[in-house]
Amino acid sequence: MVIERDGLRVAALDWGGAGEPLLVLHPNGFCAGLFDPVAQRLRDSFRPIGIDLRGHGDSDAPASPEGYAFELMAADVLAVLDDLGIDRVVALGQSLGGGVASLVDKLRPGAIRKLLLCEAVAFAIGEMPGPPRPPGSGPGDGGNYMSTIARKRRAVWRDRATVLESYASRPPLDALAPETLAAYVRWGFHDRPDGQIELACAPEVEATIFEVSSAALGAAGAWNHLPDVRARVTVARGTAGDLPGEWFAAQADRADAPLVTLTGGHFFLQEDTDRAEQLVRDHLG
Repeated sequence: MVIERDGLRVAALDWGGAGEPLLVLHPNGFCAGLFDPVAQRLRDSFRPIGIDLRGHGDSDAPASPEGYAFELMAADVLAVLDDLGIDRVVALGQSLGGGVASLVDKLRPGAIRKLLLCEAVAFAIGEMPGPPRPPGSGPGDGGNYMSTIARKRRAVWRDRATVLESYASRPPLDALAPETLAAYVRWGFHDRPDGQIELACAPEVEATIFEVSSAALGAAGAWNHLPDVRARVTVARGTAGDLPGEWFAAQADRADAPLVTLTGGHFFLQEDTDRAEQLVRDHLG
């Protein structure tokens, strides 16, 4: 489905199902289709709904960096839910999607009943616990490191089979479960008129969002709201991600929430579909 808000087209996937609406919000650079394997499994108990955040998937990109403010993305999410006639959900927010989900709660307190934050981008940059690192030398220290990597991503490929073979052979996407990687390659690329395919989230968009994340319009706003979240929160982290584990422990403390630690990297949720399904059932059911 596609709606219009703030002059932009905002796309979403609604998997159907007779249960409680389950909002899923994806990491930077990905799209709602990333959740397809686990969403299909959860349709017996939930109605999964995924939003392509601004600049991702089939959603339009704003004209300026300010257009990627987390609160604007959260407002897009609420506009999709309004269009569907849904006033209350349980939610899973991963990475960028976690920061946005916390601000959905801010914009409409009570709209989220339970919230699972998976390595959410909700930080007070420069104030987080853990060993200091020189600026530009690690993720989350102002966006330089991750935005530089993002701008180097190859945008245009011959076909999906070539992408799948390449991504499956190198980190970090080689750690994804095969069905999840296939879902990303299916939904995360657009077909071009010349027969090739292109990333649905342009490298420049991904890089810009990493930079916005380190500003007041991004992770800081999500961090500031954590003590006031109305939803019942669970914070989850991987054991081998690039971001310090202390950051997620601080999130849990700030939100008065339990902290769940799982084996895996930043994309631990996509590394094991069985485990992801159970995580949702245990904490959002």
